[in-house]
Amino acid sequence: MADIAHTGSCLCGGVTFTVAGPLAPASACHCGQCRRQSGHVWASTHVPRASLSLGSDTSLRWYASSDSARRGFCGTCGSVLFWQHNDEDDISISMGAFDAPTGTRLARHIFVAHKGDYYEIADDLPQQAQ
Repeated sequence: MADIAHTGSCLCGGVTFTVAGPLAPASACHCGQCRRQSGHVWASTHVPRASLSLGSDTSLRWYASSDSARRGFCGTCGSVLFWQHNDEDDISISMGAFDAPTGTRLARHIFVAHKGDYYEIADDLPQQAQ
C-alpha cells in the first residue's frame, strides 16, 4: 500500500505543506475568533505536528490569538492556514488549504454556543456548545 500524503498551500503559494498519513474528520468551528479570522465558519482537521512538513514558509506568520493558542497565516495573501494550542502536539489545518481530494468529511460542529446570528446550522452532524 502506498504511503498517504496530502498537500496544500495558501492562495499565493508562499506557504506550502505536506501531511503524511490520513486526515482526521474535519470540525467546523463557530467561535468568534475563527469567524473573525476566516470571515465565517472555519473548517479544519487536526494532525500530529510531526506529520506536517512545510515546503515553503517564507510568508508564514504566526499570531498569538490568546494566552493558550496561536494562528498561522500567509503574510502575503492572508490565507488562514493553522491553529495550534501551545500545550499540544497536534496542529489544526484549514480544510480549504488542501489540494483535493482530502479523503475526509466534516464530522462535527464546535463552539456552536458562539455561532453568528446570521446563519443556521442545517445539517444533522453533532454539535458541541464549546
